[in-house]
Amino acid sequence: MRLTDDRYSGERSQFELALRMIRHEARTRTIRECTGLSDDRIRKLYATYFRDNGNNKVKRRRGKSPRQVARYVKSPENQLQATTLVALFCAGLLVRIDHEHRVHARWPRPDVEYGHRLCRAYETYLLLHENAKLSFEWAWNLLQCISQNDELYLAACRQCESRYVQDAYALDNKTCPACEIEAPLRARGSQQALAAV
Repeated sequence: MRLTDDRYSGERSQFELALRMIRHEARTRTIRECTGLSDDRIRKLYATYFRDNGNNKVKRRRGKSPRQVARYVKSPENQLQATTLVALFCAGLLVRIDHEHRVHARWPRPDVEYGHRLCRAYETYLLLHENAKLSFEWAWNLLQCISQNDELYLAACRQCESRYVQDAYALDNKTCPACEIEAPLRARGSQQALAAV
């Protein structure tokens, strides 16, 4: 029996994904949905590779995954980061955006490949945003919410015409988070230019 035998590749891939998701502090239910491993097995993996190994940096989150959508739009920075994640989900082929800018899931249900693609998208997001506002579980929730086109959707900015994540039940001033963040900087620059004249 060799670990490299094909008959063990599926199980090895499940374990690799579970460890990867544990490093991102994913909840047990989220890991179970992607890997198919039992809750007990996931807890044992955490105990063996993290808790008993002296790696106290990785915490186990308890309770249900976050469900609110207000977190994604509560500030322009959060909205920009949520929009970045949706773009990464699209690039990772987790979702597709149709000609009407509606988001559709590409996977009927989560599996190991889906989990690895989600991890890649989240890891890229962490590289792009030094001050990341959204945890792995918030990214998971965003992927589920945006795919349903119910509480969240992609709105269009009237200034730059780019798309951004917007709450369907909130007032929308049709300004993307990038333009909103940049507006005070532009105003300050014009005031300084006028003062110099």
